[in-house]
Amino acid sequence: MTVFFSPGPGQLFNEVRKFITAALDQQIPSISHRSKLFEQIFAKAASGVRALLGVPATHQIFFLGSGTEAMERIVQNLVREHSFHFVNGAFSARFHEIAEDLGKKAITHNSKLGCGFDFENITVPNQAELICVTHNETSTGVATPEAQIHALARKYPEKLIAVDIVSSAPYPELDYSLIDCSFFSVQKCFGLPAGLGVLTVSPRAMARSKELQSSGVSIGSYHSFSSLEQYAKSNQTPETPPVLEIYLLGEVTELMQKSGIAKIRTMIRERAATLYQVLSQSKKLSPFITDTALRSATVITAHCAEGAASVKKALTKAGFEVGSGYGEFKDSQIRIANFPAVEQVEFERLVTVLTAL
Repeated sequence: MTVFFSPGPGQLFNEVRKFITAALDQQIPSISHRSKLFEQIFAKAASGVRALLGVPATHQIFFLGSGTEAMERIVQNLVREHSFHFVNGAFSARFHEIAEDLGKKAITHNSKLGCGFDFENITVPNQAELICVTHNETSTGVATPEAQIHALARKYPEKLIAVDIVSSAPYPELDYSLIDCSFFSVQKCFGLPAGLGVLTVSPRAMARSKELQSSGVSIGSYHSFSSLEQYAKSNQTPETPPVLEIYLLGEVTELMQKSGIAKIRTMIRERAATLYQVLSQSKKLSPFITDTALRSATVITAHCAEGAASVKKALTKAGFEVGSGYGEFKDSQIRIANFPAVEQVEFERLVTVLTAL
């Protein structure tokens, strides 16, 4: 059986099979999203996310279709004219492109692929209403240190800040009181099937959305922040959501809380250190990110000296699925997801295979 070290969708938690069976036994996929049972499912999933990430009680938690949808909702609801985007890869670029597609004047500060940002020497323009940061750039394996995100928020307290944590949550230790919006998808570190995005929204962001709406700016329809909030107050959603996914998220967050977020973070950090050490000592592989302070703990990107094809072939033969390099790096890199759903014995087996390459 293949073990997935791919950066999304990734490996499912072993317990997901049991959770799905229990859901089917209770006919969860068939229940009404206006039922009391669904309200309980919604509440469990939302409270699980809140507890695991440390999201303040003041912040809303909304369920969407994907992390990409979250980007669109954030721009629609928070930007009248100008947004500002730190771009250093395909997914931070997607955030910018979505803002442009929505007719906003999206300003970027671009960094080379594989590099971070000198935040102290970058000035965010006065007209920018929203600052968009990608904590973990999935395409390259660059992670922006949490301390830099916090410093940016403190430097520009009058501006809203949105953080993409799609391929890192719940690993980053973010101060959500400083962040107006954050979002992730469940098919990565949460070890679930794809199809559900989660968005956190601060009171300040909610107020901004309502201000834009009252002034005649279109903030969307059934998934505007106002609509989402209206239903979330009753532990519901505006439309029929992926009920099974929300149920599974509640079960998985409960599972992760039993392990403890500190233990999960330590495991991810230690496994990442092992993988980077293996890559640094390999003749065929090397870490793509040279600055150790910017290396992602959840998406490890490796340069393949002889091309990625032979490396992927060897890993496939051993029963492992890893990600290809992204875009221009497709043929020269691999990306290894370091997500918590992978069992330790399989992680150790991967390390053995990588070491022998």
